[in-house]
Amino acid sequence: MTKQLRVARWLRSHAASRRVALTLAGATVLAVAPGAAFVAATARTASTPAAVSLTLPAPTGPHRIGTVSLHLVDHARTDPWVPGNQVREIMIQIWYPASTVRGYPTAPWLSAGAVPHFEESQGLPAGAVRLPPTHGHVNAPAKPGHRPVLVYSPAFEADRGFATAQVEDLASHGYVVVTIDHTHDASEVEFPDGRVETATITDADDQTLAQEVAVRTADARFVVDQLTTINAGSNPDAEHRPLPSGMRGAFDLDRIAILGHSLGGATAAAAVHDDRRFQAGVNMDGTLFGTAGPAGSDRPFLLLSSDHPTIPEDPTWDTLFAQHRGPILELRLAGSAHLSFNDGQPLFPQMAGVLGLGADDLAQLVGTIDPGRSLTIQRTYLRAFFDRWLRHRHQVLLAGPSRRYPEVQFVRSHTAG
Repeated sequence: MTKQLRVARWLRSHAASRRVALTLAGATVLAVAPGAAFVAATARTASTPAAVSLTLPAPTGPHRIGTVSLHLVDHARTDPWVPGNQVREIMIQIWYPASTVRGYPTAPWLSAGAVPHFEESQGLPAGAVRLPPTHGHVNAPAKPGHRPVLVYSPAFEADRGFATAQVEDLASHGYVVVTIDHTHDASEVEFPDGRVETATITDADDQTLAQEVAVRTADARFVVDQLTTINAGSNPDAEHRPLPSGMRGAFDLDRIAILGHSLGGATAAAAVHDDRRFQAGVNMDGTLFGTAGPAGSDRPFLLLSSDHPTIPEDPTWDTLFAQHRGPILELRLAGSAHLSFNDGQPLFPQMAGVLGLGADDLAQLVGTIDPGRSLTIQRTYLRAFFDRWLRHRHQVLLAGPSRRYPEVQFVRSHTAG
């Protein structure tokens, strides 16, 4: 059974009896028992409780962070998820070390125009939670440097901001990180003209998920093309909104890697297979779909798994290990669950009261590991992997189990074959 389907099965089995929160392949989905949303909304109106203000953990690196969003249009492709042969358009967000952040506002976790759909789709009463601010400052000037680039692909129906805690930390340590909204796969995407495009994919079977991975992989490759344009001094934003100063030449396009969670992890595997510009890849707890990802490559790859001691290994990961020709490592985070690998890890415990989640529900969502500890470990091992393969720094942490991080289990590995 895939990691995504295990999550979906738990959701279906619990939805009939109580209000629960979980994800289908990583994007938050609220299942509301008949009348539960009305009861929650009525209770809130009657007592008028204060909204829960969510926060994200601070980045750990020495760099302050700038961020900018771009609207990109790929005139060479049509969007397969909507009728009418519309051209493919996506939103991306670039996170980077900034030379100064004074006078530049922090970016929201989710753009204001997308919030109403997010609340509605989750069954949240309007204003029940205040979504967290990020630590990225909009249009802050880029710090001089020629920096390695990471491309991030989120889970199925997840928005580009759903892994901000990981993304910001990597940027604070000197990486440029580009997050992608895969339009009509993401739950909601707001474009500069105020349009909010929502997910159109329903009842995703293996064939549809394989097609999604192919579309997402094409999105990621197109993004790298546009980074090349920015590096040369051009502006690919569809509305030609000004870019932050210092963007020209900021990307070291000989040092690019891709990472993702769930279906985004499957996208990472496919992108590394299909495009040699991706020098390394990371799949966080994602079953592979299609043929490209399981076929592997000759470049380094990391598999980071949730803790599922009673469930057999994902057969698509077995195939990848058999086919992969480069260095590959599988780690398992003890006490983690599927949503431990995005912002669900820090945010769901903060929302437990609003969502009516008990300890068992939280364990199904984000595991039993302490949220802060989980995020610290993930940040540390992701950075170690990218430092090893993009910065060529020796990493003892990747050689075997660590006394400092006993929660990280080394499942299997092999070097280039």
